Amino acid sequence: MAVRRIVSNIRADDPAGVACFYRQVFGLDTAMDMGWIVTLAGADQPVQISAMRHGGSDTPVPALSIEVDDLDATLARARSLGHAPEYGPTDEPWGVRRFYLRDPAGTLINVLAHLQP
Repeated sequence: MAVRRIVSNIRADDPAGVACFYRQVFGLDTAMDMGWIVTLAGADQPVQISAMRHGGSDTPVPALSIEVDDLDATLARARSLGHAPEYGPTDEPWGVRRFYLRDPAGTLINVLAHLQP
């Protein structure tokens, strides 16, 4: 047996509005839209799930962590769409640069990129 994917599910009164946020900020595509549920997808990525006591650096645990290839461009896109970070951007001692952002449903997202050595 092998896990093929793990999908994070976000409770939202307006699934289309939340999906729009993830399409606009992270460039994801709509894989399925049934009105009451909208599933988004991107390029094939490895399956990963984390369990944590806290979010690191005295921050709350985010519901999602999304790694991007260009953190500054993602932050600029989020800000241009009216989404201000709640934390960061900052370089963390464990080798990532990150910021926290909330989607329209209030989901806390850890947006990160690994720092180059």
